[in-house]
Formats: sequence, structure tokens, C-alpha cells
Amino acid sequence: MATLESQDVRKDLPCTVTVSKPVLGFDLKYHSGYEVTVPLKELAGSDNHLTMVFRVTPENHPDEPVYFNQHIQVPVLDDDASGPAYLQGTFEVGEGKYHVDWLMRDRAERLCSFYWDIEANLPSKDKQMALDIAPTIVQPADKEPFKQEAPVERHQQDPPLNVKVVINFAPQDSASATMQPLDTNALISILRNIAREPRIGKFSIIAYNMQEQRVIYRQQDASQIDFPGLGKALNSLNLGTVDLKRLSQKHGDTEFLTSLITKELKDEKPDAVIFAGPKVMLEDGLSQETLKQLSEVKLPVFYMNYNLNPQVNPWRDAIGNTVKYLKGLEFTITRPRDVFFSWSEIMGHIVKSKFGRTGSGNSASQ
Repeated sequence: MATLESQDVRKDLPCTVTVSKPVLGFDLKYHSGYEVTVPLKELAGSDNHLTMVFRVTPENHPDEPVYFNQHIQVPVLDDDASGPAYLQGTFEVGEGKYHVDWLMRDRAERLCSFYWDIEANLPSKDKQMALDIAPTIVQPADKEPFKQEAPVERHQQDPPLNVKVVINFAPQDSASATMQPLDTNALISILRNIAREPRIGKFSIIAYNMQEQRVIYRQQDASQIDFPGLGKALNSLNLGTVDLKRLSQKHGDTEFLTSLITKELKDEKPDAVIFAGPKVMLEDGLSQETLKQLSEVKLPVFYMNYNLNPQVNPWRDAIGNTVKYLKGLEFTITRPRDVFFSWSEIMGHIVKSKFGRTGSGNSASQ
């Protein structure tokens, strides 16, 4: 505590601290942190232990600092070990200015300390966005992307809406053997925005994966999206392998997508169908015959296309072509703000289609 209060930069234990400025994630929280490098030779020997302690203090609430600590057991290192060790820490903040006091010590009581200021601030054009963390709040980084949403108080003045979401849980890189955290968080963020809409009373979720050509999870006409159940189902994904049966099917991917879209669009229960996920680029899209059959569908259809680099692949994919044929709307999700504003527009169209009037904006800002 004396070291933190002194604000003196200490280098008894040589280290270099690199600060990460707050960045808004798809979960609509600001993420900040640091990376520290320590020469391995400084940690040589056995039974060494590093303790990092830091506090984050909101500028407007100097009497409410939030403390964090990390403990790292150092493996046995030779005296001639070379190169650096890389360590890092992260935390989440709401809008505001903060001061960070940070120190690290080893078992020999040598200290390294550093201090910095950060600011998280939405651009003026995005001020209407409702973040998932209140201003001046500091909290640990959330390690559980599939935690259950808190219950939402649903609107009572109109009949509740019934929506269906058909979402492709797949990485941006279709050849990737794993789902990257960024991809998972973006897709979950889309679902959470939908789950928090108080004008929706029933949800149907169909999660599928194009690489494996199978539906991973299905939830029908539920009053709340089961995020833990979805997360458990996604553990069954095995993107690093290819089923021999699928290899023998020349147009298996097209047949799978055709069957899936046809089945879900011919369901007359929902008030709207929302497709979501990364692009599905197929050699052969849905046939003209299939599209003509689907043209009988009178439901509003939308596509939230998760595409981090639209300039790399600007072409419309198989789902986008289908949605366009059905006179639906497609939205490109590249940044966190795109999730918020596209969902606001989608809800306006759904409400107008159902009740004959325009929606009054995203529920989170009402």
C-alpha cells in the first residue's frame, strides 16, 4: 500500500509495462488492461512466485477504488535463461476516467511499479447506445460468455412478439479448427440484444454449423433464451475433423442449407425470422425452384451478417441472396455499434409489420 500511495515508479524487479487503452467489445463493455514483460534471467532459480496487485479508481469516485490481485507460480528456470516472460491482466470498465496503480513483487520482495490513466468514452454519434456496464463501474473480466441473462420485464400493452433466430456458430475463417473468443462473443452479443427486447415474448433459437452441416442446438417457443444450454451444446463442435460421409456428398453443404432454410421459413408461428452469423459462401446457392417456393413466405426476414472485414469478401453469400430474394433486409456486423443499431432498425420493421406502426427504438434506450 505504501508503494501504491507513493506513486514512485519502482524497478527493483526489472520489467516493462504496456498499457491497453479501453476498447469497446461486442459484449458492450469496455475492456482494458496491461501486458508486462520480465527478463527470464531475473526469475531464474526455483520456488519463485510473482504477486501482482493493482487498483482502478474512478476519477469521479476517488474513495471507491477497486482492487485486483494475481498470483503466478514461476517454473524452475536455469540461471542462463534468456528472453522475456510475458504476463498480462484485464478488467472491464464503464464510461469514465480512471487512474490505475499497479505493482508486482517477487519472493525476494523486489518491486516493479507503474501508474497510468485511462478514459472510456463513447463517440457523440453513439451516445444512445446502452452499454452492458454502467458509467464509472470497474469489474473483473467476465470469463463466462454463456451465463444466463437476468429476467426481462415484458411489455404488456401489445400482444408479445414471437421471433425465430437461425444462427450459424462458426469462425470468421471457414477453415479454422476453433471458434475464436472474438467470434463467439460477437455471436452471443447478437443473441443477448435480441433476448433483452421486452416486446418479444417467445424465442425460437436454431444454432447450426456449416462446417459440420448440422444443427447443434434447438430451442422452441421459449420465454427466455437458454444461454447455458446453448454453451453446453456448442462444446460438441469438432471443427478440426471432416466426416467422410460429407466428403462423399458433392453438394452436401448446399443441400443442408436448403433444407434448413426451407424448414425454418415455412414455420408460420413466428412474427419474424432473423438469420445471423458469418458468411456462407457456397459453389451453388439455393436453386431458383426453392427460392420460388419460399417466395410464398410472408414473414419479415432479416440477416445480421457478422463480417469483420467486409472489404476482403464484399460478395453476397447464399443466405444474403435468399434474404434479398424474399425482400428482406441485410445488416453487416463489423463493430459493436453495428449490433445495437441494426437491432434497433430490425425491431422497428418487425413492430411495423405486426402492428402497422413504427417501433420506438431499441428497448434498452427507452
